[in-house]
Amino acid sequence: MAALAGDLAAAGYTAEHLRERWGAAADGALGRGHALPARRALTAGALASGAPSSGADADDPLAVIALLFGLGQPAPLDAVASAFPRTGVGGLENLNLIRSRATGIVHPLVLLRPQSFIDDEGAGQWWIASDLDEAALGGALPEDHVLGVGGASLTLAGLQLTSPVARVLDLGSGCGIQALRALRVADRVVATDRSERALAFTRFNDVLNTVLNNEAGSASDARIQTRAGDLFDPVRGDLFDRVVSNPPFVITPREGGVPAYEYRDGGRVGDALVAEVVSGVGTVLVPGGTAQLLGNWESRDGVDGLDRVRAWVAQSPVPMDAWVIERERMDPVSYAELWIRDGGTVPGTPEYDRLLGAWLDDFAARGVSAIGFGYVLLRRAVGTPTLARYERVTHAVPESGLGEALTRALAAHDTLQNLDDRALGTQALVVAPDVTEARHFLPGADDPSVIELRQGGGFARTIAVDPALAALVGACDGELTVGQIIAAIAELMDADEQALHAELLPHVRALVVDGFLALP
Repeated sequence: MAALAGDLAAAGYTAEHLRERWGAAADGALGRGHALPARRALTAGALASGAPSSGADADDPLAVIALLFGLGQPAPLDAVASAFPRTGVGGLENLNLIRSRATGIVHPLVLLRPQSFIDDEGAGQWWIASDLDEAALGGALPEDHVLGVGGASLTLAGLQLTSPVARVLDLGSGCGIQALRALRVADRVVATDRSERALAFTRFNDVLNTVLNNEAGSASDARIQTRAGDLFDPVRGDLFDRVVSNPPFVITPREGGVPAYEYRDGGRVGDALVAEVVSGVGTVLVPGGTAQLLGNWESRDGVDGLDRVRAWVAQSPVPMDAWVIERERMDPVSYAELWIRDGGTVPGTPEYDRLLGAWLDDFAARGVSAIGFGYVLLRRAVGTPTLARYERVTHAVPESGLGEALTRALAAHDTLQNLDDRALGTQALVVAPDVTEARHFLPGADDPSVIELRQGGGFARTIAVDPALAALVGACDGELTVGQIIAAIAELMDADEQALHAELLPHVRALVVDGFLALP
């Protein structure tokens, strides 16, 4: 493993170098599952010299490694041997990463891709091994497929809270990307999955990246402990400071011969798996411990999906704070089409129509009208729960900084719980540096018809405010207290000061939690 890490590093096998090599257009196509543009860019030199179309220049180790493990394509034996002088072809075989043939062609058995990241501790990168994808296989995925780093994986990794903790549980680890991300702030991580193959990838990625970053001295000091089993079964009796989970939340028909892909199908009917995680995760959290997961939930029989999630939280045997954000809402047809195509079945075929029919029958049997997707942040309450927020945020949000924003929001919520209105009035607040104001005027009007506060970071919220609240926010420079500002506004507007306090302070609290205003 140390030799492998050395070869990958020596070749400059990073996400940035790959994007430079094959270009932005090819990089975007690869993200959509189309490898041809990237493959053409990597093999251009070999093709020009008359080498086989599967080949790459043996003097270009980055291209060879990218072709073999980035795209999952065969490569010439001599080129692979040259690209991996420390590991050797035999070493790659011993690690079960390739198989070689007497024809002189090496075939990859896995993908091994670089993944860059930025967090509070700075920039870094991992190499993440996973199963060959649809583009590499040239067809549908096997049901025991272990997924690499996809859009949902990156979303949850970016959402993870940034405050340090001792123990984290990665529930349903897959290739282990969430466990690796958790290690940035945790001392130890336990990763569970019902797939032994997934756990093998998690262990491999832990060891490889431990060696890469010299995080624990040697591969034998890997910090992720893996346990096999379904949901909470492997950790009964244990308590964790934090749980992260990108569970197999995809709603899959249990009848009709629909493939049950382990990476996305939890084996339950409808959204029952997400319900089990939401209602049960409090039992493995310490008081004050948090859980973050992605999920799908159904709107069915006239009951909105967010209301159903609220009911799941209420079913927890321990008191739970909850903040649930629905990011997307799909109709049953669109949802089925998304996941049929994800499995490699293309539209216009009899198999596609058969699967679509099975999905629609399944939704109809439960009266499902829509399927929501979103983020769930839960916390085992110390005493009576104080946070119950269920909202829809469907606009575009920044790709980075959400974990830090959520961490600050929870801290602000907790601080405000200890401040009554009188105490809040004594605080000198500051406008966050990413907040701007927009005023909209009707033609010829002297006064704005709409005043908006806009947030550049966090969840990029836009909030309509009235003139009094806009004036308060504009005066928050850390010098005057909230009470002093409200008194001045009341005098200018000839308004009752106490009534204005009662009107504005709830909005001030919301602005602090959402990051528009900051406490001293």
